[in-house]
Amino acid sequence: MKGIVPKSKAKGTDICSVSKYYYIIRSDLGHYMKIGSINKGLDISVFSLHPACQNGDHYLGGGDGSFFIIKGDSYRRVTELTTDSDAKVYNIHPNCQGGDHYFSAFGKFFIIFQEKGTYRTTTNLILDSDAVVMNLHPNCRNGLYYWGMSNDCFFLKPVSKWGVEYYKGTDLSKDKCVGVYSVHPDVVNFLPGGLSVTKGPAFGIWENIKTITNDSNTPVEWQKKINKKVGYNREKMAEITHNWNIAASASIESGDLAKLIAKCQFSFSAEYGGSDVSTKNESWNEMTEEEEQLTFELKPNKSLYLLQYKMGFGEEPVLFCRDLKIDDEPNPPTEVPLRLAQP
Repeated sequence: MKGIVPKSKAKGTDICSVSKYYYIIRSDLGHYMKIGSINKGLDISVFSLHPACQNGDHYLGGGDGSFFIIKGDSYRRVTELTTDSDAKVYNIHPNCQGGDHYFSAFGKFFIIFQEKGTYRTTTNLILDSDAVVMNLHPNCRNGLYYWGMSNDCFFLKPVSKWGVEYYKGTDLSKDKCVGVYSVHPDVVNFLPGGLSVTKGPAFGIWENIKTITNDSNTPVEWQKKINKKVGYNREKMAEITHNWNIAASASIESGDLAKLIAKCQFSFSAEYGGSDVSTKNESWNEMTEEEEQLTFELKPNKSLYLLQYKMGFGEEPVLFCRDLKIDDEPNPPTEVPLRLAQP
């Protein structure tokens, strides 16, 4: 299966807009993406996320060009996510707490309560000024992420046969839809679960790298050196970042960022195109050929199979695990040699 991980299951991840730009926040990567056009994939840059600006419950942009980071019953207001500039913290009015999504548009703050099927607007999160509660139109209730810009509301739709799309409208209570647009693949790659859409779902399989057979009627001691691939196919995964401008302040190379994204994708559940495993203990160095000496006794008229576990996306392997398995059955084993990812 494949799909974008919804905001409710990806803490510290959100989409917001400030001025004319869109932002995708990925606290799990320690970075955020700034985008000129989600649909066209224009003007894409990636920046480091300041530690004080990470792991927020919600991120939204203010009309004055600032960012609001909500954690529990308070929010942090900053002018720059990389440097945490001009940071100030305020308490949120009780009526404005507990929303599933937050964004700003039309000079107001919007608070989405998806389970209730309602949203609240206010001109001030501290005082709950000019508050109005409206019903969400049924067609506007299933957004994975919501954000606003000027006089428009947006939300990311669940992945369908048309791929990853987002809705643009002017009234969430009446479904005044301006249009539905596709998300550019370069942007999809940065979304949690996005690799499952652009590259294909994650997989992990045992590959038979060598078969040894003793056709004689006597036992044979087999001693030989074998070559195996170990590590990470950096060149293949770097394709996902080739149109991104990695800011100097990010202190990370595009290939290393792609590696972080791949690690996260493997850790997601199968529902979102992942393998639900942790790969942090595997070798994520540049893929190399390694030699290993093997010695064992092979019984008469028997075969042994040397297997290596590899992982990838779609049909393309990108991670070759170090451990080998020797089996007398031609069918690959079913166990996964990696730890389960932490929830």
